[in-house]
Amino acid sequence: MAISQQVIHKLVVQNLKNLNDLEISFDGAPVTAILGPNGNGKSTILHALACAFEPNGQGEDYKFSSFFLPNTDALWNGSKLEIVHSYRDDATMHDRAVRAYKKTNVRWTPRYANRPKRDVFYIGIDKCVPMIESEKKNAKINYSTKAVTEEVIETILSKASTILNREYSKYNIHTASGKTFIGVEVDALRYSAISMSAGEQKIFYILERLYRAPKNSLLLIDELDLLLHDSAMKKLISVINERAKDKNLQVIFTTHRESVLELEGVINIRHIVRVAEKSLCFNETKPDAINRLTGSQPKPIEVFVEDDLASAIVKKIASSYRGARHVSIQRYGAAINCFTVVGGLLTCGNNCENSAFLLDGDVYRETQEKEDRLRKVIAGDDPVAEGNRTKALSKIFQFRLPNAVSPERFIHQLIIKIPHGEHEDFNEIIDAAKDIFAVDNDHGFLNDIIFRIGLERNTGLSKIVDLASKSAAWDDYISDIREWMEEKILATQEHEAAK
Repeated sequence: MAISQQVIHKLVVQNLKNLNDLEISFDGAPVTAILGPNGNGKSTILHALACAFEPNGQGEDYKFSSFFLPNTDALWNGSKLEIVHSYRDDATMHDRAVRAYKKTNVRWTPRYANRPKRDVFYIGIDKCVPMIESEKKNAKINYSTKAVTEEVIETILSKASTILNREYSKYNIHTASGKTFIGVEVDALRYSAISMSAGEQKIFYILERLYRAPKNSLLLIDELDLLLHDSAMKKLISVINERAKDKNLQVIFTTHRESVLELEGVINIRHIVRVAEKSLCFNETKPDAINRLTGSQPKPIEVFVEDDLASAIVKKIASSYRGARHVSIQRYGAAINCFTVVGGLLTCGNNCENSAFLLDGDVYRETQEKEDRLRKVIAGDDPVAEGNRTKALSKIFQFRLPNAVSPERFIHQLIIKIPHGEHEDFNEIIDAAKDIFAVDNDHGFLNDIIFRIGLERNTGLSKIVDLASKSAAWDDYISDIREWMEEKILATQEHEAAK
């Protein structure tokens, strides 16, 4: 049987080490970055994925005991997880097949020979240890040297040169006392892995795995950023992404480097955080909403929003009631994260009385859609779970958008219908908006306006929202969240006046 076109869509963990009730998706881009605090299960995700497949020819063969070794404190009994994946078996395509794994009192099931086939390569943090630190000899090390001239090596040298900003000219294999290790030449200087920095050694190791991996392989890299300069890390991720697309690879890595968020839109960003014995996953989000799960409410009123446009609108509403000083705005990113945030806060015991969770209104428009998503985050049929789901639903608000119209397109439509007035800044925005007829994606309706008038993004969004608020359709658009904010702000002001 020829197995090909393997893709993993998601991992669902019921219970494994420090992960509980986790669902993490890898759909979107071929490269996924997993962020999160220490001890929240990032590495455990990679370990589970490494064990989920049988080699398809060239891959590494990991068993669950490779990472979850039974010991005095943990036998791993009761551990359960499943993967959702697609693959082609000769002419038959298997779409979103489910394979479950569990640990009984006796062994892991299914048997390892019955796992789905895929070539997997795992790169752990042990590859960050400089060779000189693992070398036990104190005397001179004599080794033989052989230059490697394969075509793939030329590519690796070129990519390493770009990443590290050095002109690598040769790649060597050294042999000493039965061991083999790499070496390179830079500007006529030849040196081996014994003299390499940890970061340099790591990059060559990753590149060799990346460029030698067969088509459709899965590469798992723990702590990709470790010992790498920020610039080198971003260049490495760019190289990984390029290769993944060319060879239909999937690459999943963990990192603590928040600067990887700058690559949102190019790679998948997943944040993992554990609260109240439950593991939550956020897609394409920013740290502020996640930090709120374990922090205190910074202001008496807080509104969680998808993006900076929604943030600008909420600021406008708060200012109209002279309540901006009372309102904290947290960005949660992708719309799906709205349900994760509200569910996580309620599960942690927050009453969320003065918290609102605002959707843009272009997805999850219907009540049933919201209820379905909340049930995935707040599972169970007990009274506490049912009560939390009901409360969560009451805390979710949305802008009132026409069907199949994005917020950016809608705001643009409002602006071009507003007549010129006395405010010259507004007239300039109207003129710029009227010159925009088609964009690559709907974000361009506002991005192009801001670019044309030459403003910083936050300033530009603020002016655009100020102008859009003059439209007759504005009040209906914001009415859902405006009514809630008005009540909360006025109550806060009355409380201040009574002091």
